[in-house]
Amino acid sequence: MSYLDHISSPTLLIDEKITRANIKRMAEKAKKHGKELVPHWKTAQSHEIGNWAKEYGIKQITVSSIKMAAYLCGQGWENIHIAFPFNIRETSKLNELAKDQSLSVQIVNPVTAKTLASKLTNPVGFFIEIDAGYGRTGVNVSDFGTIEEIMRISKTSDKLTFKGFYLHPGHTYYMPNKDEIYDQSRKALQMLKLKYQTEFPKLATRIGDTPGCAVMDEFGDVDQLGPGNFVFFDLMQAELGSCSKEDIAVCLAVPVVDIQKERKEILVHGGGVHLAKDVLVDAQGNKNFGEVVALHENGWSILPERSYLKSISQEHGVIKASDSLINSVQIGDLLGILPIHSCMTADCMGAYLSLDGKWIDHAEGK
Repeated sequence: MSYLDHISSPTLLIDEKITRANIKRMAEKAKKHGKELVPHWKTAQSHEIGNWAKEYGIKQITVSSIKMAAYLCGQGWENIHIAFPFNIRETSKLNELAKDQSLSVQIVNPVTAKTLASKLTNPVGFFIEIDAGYGRTGVNVSDFGTIEEIMRISKTSDKLTFKGFYLHPGHTYYMPNKDEIYDQSRKALQMLKLKYQTEFPKLATRIGDTPGCAVMDEFGDVDQLGPGNFVFFDLMQAELGSCSKEDIAVCLAVPVVDIQKERKEILVHGGGVHLAKDVLVDAQGNKNFGEVVALHENGWSILPERSYLKSISQEHGVIKASDSLINSVQIGDLLGILPIHSCMTADCMGAYLSLDGKWIDHAEGK
């Protein structure tokens, strides 16, 4: 029985072979440079895919919420790091999880450090998140007063342990000068390491973003790499040069419900609740919510002529079709859509169907 026979409504497909190749490639790159790969698991959010990752020497992971950490606890990870400025309202939940799982959190201000120092009942590590130009969150790289205040507070607790500095140069997603951004980030972490490693000889520095980790080949003395999207990649990463479209490991299968040949448009059941609403815009101002691929028994293949989702609403998707596609598709057929942002698409769908017809878990699964 073909995996295609399982599909009657929008379904997120995963190609295990491509996924494993992506993980292996990044693991080998980290090893080549003497770095530990601590991937951000907000992309996959899966026990099963985590087991695949362990086969390539990955022992620790990063998550973006305590809810995600809870889902991944008890799966044999040496440590799970919550890479989001810690929400002190979740301290009791953190204590509960830390009874049986090594955890670390991200601290960006003294108030959070003080709360954890006084309320933790189980050991928890922490990284200080550093902002070296992204501007989203983190302590400014030159704000030594705040950095050292957080460190002083942590020393008042036998439960809160400083592990190092975490830096996410997210502006690599929208700025062309990735080399320059990474050079600044490396130098920022190197400066902090030199400044504080005498007092904290075990401190680690971690940098994490897929565009940088995928294309850069020089990481200086950074200890750990923490990209996430590389597990699946997506059209945004292909646009940034992090991968090719053939490296994209997930694809949304959507049923064709109507065809308008005169407009060269195909209506599919697949919209914002399945793909989210991330979009790429070309030089002519055309919006692209996902690109069409052909589904077959062995997975999917890139079409010789480009067709793409020109618009989506909650459940609807309208494909701008090439001549070859509009003349070959029929109502009731299945088409594949490569996502713009695979993390969000996986989060929307909550499960994966493998090409051998097996369901693979996701943290948001019902």
